[in-house]
Amino acid sequence: MALMAAILRRKLHGGLFLNSSRLFSTESSSHSDKRTLQPIEKILIANRGEIACRIMRTAKRLGIRTVAVYSDADKDSLHVKSADEAILIGPPPARLSYLNASSIVEAAIRTGAQAIHPGYGFLSESAAFAELCEDKGLTFVGPPSSAIRDMGDKSASKRIMGAAGVPLVPGYHGTEQDIEVMKAEAEKIGYPILIKPTHGGGGKGMRIVKSPDEFVDSFLGAQREAAASFGINTILLEKYITQPRHIEVQIFGDKYGNVLHLYERDCSVQRRHQKIIEEAPAPNVTNDFRSHVGQAAVSAAKAVRYHNAGTVEFIVDTVSGQFYFMEMNTRLQVEHPVTEMIVSQDLVEWQIRVANGEPLPITQAQVPLSGHAFEARIYAENVPRGFLPATGVLHHYHPVTVSSKAVRVETGVEEGDTVSMHYDPMIAKLVVWGENRAAALIKLKDCLSKFQVAGVPTNINFLQKLANHGAFQDGNVETHFIDHYKDDLFGNPNNLELEKEAFDNVKFSATLAAACLCKKEESILKENSCGSNSSLSIWYARPPFRVHHHARRNMVLEWENEDNSSSSKLLPISVIYQHDGNYLIEMEDISSRGLNVNASHLHNHYFTVEANGVRMTVTLATYVKDGTEHIHVWRGSHHHHFRQKLGLELTDDDETCHNTTSESASQSPDSVVAPMAGLVVKVLVKDGGNVVEGQPILVLEAMKMEHVVKAPLSGFVRGLQVKVGEQVSDHSLLFSVKGE
Repeated sequence: MALMAAILRRKLHGGLFLNSSRLFSTESSSHSDKRTLQPIEKILIANRGEIACRIMRTAKRLGIRTVAVYSDADKDSLHVKSADEAILIGPPPARLSYLNASSIVEAAIRTGAQAIHPGYGFLSESAAFAELCEDKGLTFVGPPSSAIRDMGDKSASKRIMGAAGVPLVPGYHGTEQDIEVMKAEAEKIGYPILIKPTHGGGGKGMRIVKSPDEFVDSFLGAQREAAASFGINTILLEKYITQPRHIEVQIFGDKYGNVLHLYERDCSVQRRHQKIIEEAPAPNVTNDFRSHVGQAAVSAAKAVRYHNAGTVEFIVDTVSGQFYFMEMNTRLQVEHPVTEMIVSQDLVEWQIRVANGEPLPITQAQVPLSGHAFEARIYAENVPRGFLPATGVLHHYHPVTVSSKAVRVETGVEEGDTVSMHYDPMIAKLVVWGENRAAALIKLKDCLSKFQVAGVPTNINFLQKLANHGAFQDGNVETHFIDHYKDDLFGNPNNLELEKEAFDNVKFSATLAAACLCKKEESILKENSCGSNSSLSIWYARPPFRVHHHARRNMVLEWENEDNSSSSKLLPISVIYQHDGNYLIEMEDISSRGLNVNASHLHNHYFTVEANGVRMTVTLATYVKDGTEHIHVWRGSHHHHFRQKLGLELTDDDETCHNTTSESASQSPDSVVAPMAGLVVKVLVKDGGNVVEGQPILVLEAMKMEHVVKAPLSGFVRGLQVKVGEQVSDHSLLFSVKGE
């Protein structure tokens, strides 16, 4: 068969399945279905975005044809362009498209696909979907439906794990959902407690409740968010551990009862209960701990006769060192690439082969552990506004250049794409590997500094701050890391003007890789020059923009005298953006200085300035959005964002200063605008109603996240016209509150 021949011809990645005695075995086991498995020659990916693109890469390497499914919102998306075939399955809302199981199965049958890979999210942990695939004669590239059902219900999974001897966090995992009963159970457990949906993941619906007064609102909010995200609103309660680490173990099983673990990942650095930086292996743990938590994960998988990829999540009490079972995710995880990096295996290939009835390629003793890896999730979100998801067009999108296997960029978007309110706001995953944790962290910082996005606010600058924080560099992480170090990571909002003044007078070193073109990255991190007596820096002064003038950016090229004297030489340079989209570079006549200075426009947004062999690369991107011209400048690790309301003076809104936008600044203190584009799912008061400061007024839902909009002061609500089911745009006026 064509697929088998393609696999036999290719060079096996990392020796994967090199010792396997069969390809696409037709033997069945007690854990597999009873039909004869057929080799997968075409696979449908029941997902979107970066995970769909990632699955397609492996499938194509194996010679397997791919089918994409898409909603109306994704018709021009990257995963659609990357597939061999693509089928429309419905309108933008996920419940009408990516959660429409019958449409997806019908698409697979229609295109002749033999298998469906669910990716993660959406239907990946739906036992009913797995059963539907099996009933229609399709191979489900995932675990058995029985395991999905057992582990998908967090309450049931904890009962099973308890019986298997896996340690559990104290809590209530029963079926009773009456709010008074649940409130009584919370009292028995003792506050603080964690309210958690029994199904799903990604932190959706989770609430930390510190006192009985907060319980009812938190419980009802968790139910609503769980229903919106997973279609099931049942809740469990757990004791909230105040100083926890989140450590999870990648496990893998085949249909012959073999299960092994691929070591652990630390996913403690989170916001809104959702991970943003993951690493493998976990820092600051002993080999004894690693062995015990790995074996506990294997025991958990064997308890439900598991096969294919899965992740067993543990919460670790940093005070006692004890770990407890949290849940098992019966799918491939978002952060699986960090595990792939340290074990040199392709887990999607493992998934496909195990689904075809092949045994695991190696034993536990043969699982390699090499180096260290980090994954940083790059989101479209407004960090200063509580990491609220953002929407918009990616007017400029230039991920770091991938030049080796030590760096991966997993993405499902390209320049010009739109980040929609209907789906998760993750733009990309940056994955890096190093020989040890220190080397991997250096690589992470360098790659983050070169990742450029304009058009939507992102968390890139925040990720850079995290990666550079001393506690993170030491591996002292826990799930409250961001809150614990918020003053370091966010700065003091009362000192913005002081920060701004200091920022405007700072000189930034330009001795980065792109500027010096050194042969080795390591030398740049240790030296301030590239083996010469000259150094280069650039000063960003406040720009002289005026109404009806072209966008001009003044810079000064500076280098030291070769005789090491204290004086230095300066060369003013102007980079001008014209409204026709072109760039002009102006500099004074330097022939009398005896310098060899060249400035050249490379292509699109990039230009270089070179003086006596020392080169600097600068990137500019401009676009107009909502009547405002945006100008972005990147040089090295520094990113500057300037905004100019058409017809008004330009303002400097540098990301490092976390300034609010001009739109929000213009609103009166008693006006409340939408913090994000979203759907109104609940209106809690009527127009004209009397409210107190901090009282919830309405609830917005976007990108699978619920946000409560509260009254900014006590008084009477005015102008509240929005209704349940109505879509609102970012910064649109929702209501105002007139003081009493």
